[in-house]
Amino acid sequence: MLNKIWAGLIIVGLSYALIQDVYDNMTNRHNNGQPLQLDYYAANNNAADSRSLLIDFDGQRLDARLMPTQHVRIYLGPQSPARLIQIAQIHGNKNQLDAELVNQTGSQLTLRLPEIHWLKLRQVTDAVFETAEFAVKLALGLIGIMALWLGLMQIVEKSGLINYLVRFVQPLLRWLFPNIPRDHPAFASISMNMSANILGLGNAATPLGIKAMQQLQTLNHDKQTASDEMCMFLALNTSSVQLLPPVTLIALMGTQISELMVPIILATSCSTITAVIVAKLYAARRRAPCSN
Repeated sequence: MLNKIWAGLIIVGLSYALIQDVYDNMTNRHNNGQPLQLDYYAANNNAADSRSLLIDFDGQRLDARLMPTQHVRIYLGPQSPARLIQIAQIHGNKNQLDAELVNQTGSQLTLRLPEIHWLKLRQVTDAVFETAEFAVKLALGLIGIMALWLGLMQIVEKSGLINYLVRFVQPLLRWLFPNIPRDHPAFASISMNMSANILGLGNAATPLGIKAMQQLQTLNHDKQTASDEMCMFLALNTSSVQLLPPVTLIALMGTQISELMVPIILATSCSTITAVIVAKLYAARRRAPCSN
């Protein structure tokens, strides 16, 4: 379903870009073919290099050179006018731009810049391919990390270490989920889910969370309303403390993620404490007898 939504958005974007480009071409919004008069100055006093110029474009002086082919080559930099950089990028070289020399009189040059067509369509198409490339790189970066941690989680589950984990955190879980019977399998699923979240495995925690919710639903007397335990588990799952940063951030930032370790732990700790307090208060409010 999500793929269809993205495909629809891309089609809408391409259609809008196409309509906008057709309108721009009809109104000649980019001044294609229009002569442009610019002031120019000699770049130096060396007669042997009389072809080197300085041209004045939108208040900026740019290095340029007269070419034997009746063109003026304009050299661009990061601070050059955005219009010239845009034209140069479209024509394949962001560092220089060749403009047709129409006339040269006194201290003025008459140039005709290369034409721009289908600008919006180019931009949307480039953005689509750049996003697709980024998505593939991100997915490949996540595969190794996810495989490592999922493998470790499987080892913990198959080796029986999960039972020791449940026993270790059972006092806390009993306080958080007082209505779950002792030794119920929901404790194991909740423990696995919380462990995955703490280790930053958001995607790996999702199936464990679904399994825990299904087990909590079997204990729920009102199947149409979430129980206090289900609300508490959802609050913990949403605001979980993270001792390790999410694998998505690791794939994006690499070793730079170490600078965010302390802020991540502090922020998620505060969010978890707040979530537990709010869930407990609402559970106590719901259990309290209604007053007339």
